[in-house]
Amino acid sequence: MNIVKTIFSAITALFATSSVAQNPVTPPSDFYSLTFKTITGEAYKFDQLKGKKVLIVNTASKCGYTPQFEDLEQMSQQYKGKLVILGFPSNDFGAQDPGSNEQIKEFCEMNYGVSFTMMEKSSVKGAAKNNIYKWLSDKAKNGWNSTEPSWNFGKYLIDEKGRLVGFYPSKVKPMDPEITANLK
Repeated sequence: MNIVKTIFSAITALFATSSVAQNPVTPPSDFYSLTFKTITGEAYKFDQLKGKKVLIVNTASKCGYTPQFEDLEQMSQQYKGKLVILGFPSNDFGAQDPGSNEQIKEFCEMNYGVSFTMMEKSSVKGAAKNNIYKWLSDKAKNGWNSTEPSWNFGKYLIDEKGRLVGFYPSKVKPMDPEITANLK
């Protein structure tokens, strides 16, 4: 029976649902020095995010989690002024976002009324991942986390001081109390 408990504990630890920094530290690399392009090609400087919480989500248009766009838009409206949501479309997982930036933008607006900022399509994992996801998944840069998304709709929460304070996998919905408790 002890072997079963040990195996169960090991499996549970392996599939833990999220990571949250207990005592966020000032990251070695400044979140606010980052820049990226929006889905329409404009430069987006992260220094404009100072004093706000930020939720970064890797998105896909043809995924079982795609309906989370609805919750993300609701969250964007509910926490307007306190929280900025940035969507990063990616075709990394199951080729579930094969469209162009224009097609992705149109899909998000028409189907989910997305008004939060969407970034240009890019890679969020592996050697080709973009500079934002390099920061999010490198503890030498963000201070504690080395987890990159394992599927579409992984979520990273950054606090008002530019510190990464949480990672939530795809199955954790945007309006889950596990996330919203950190937005008050």
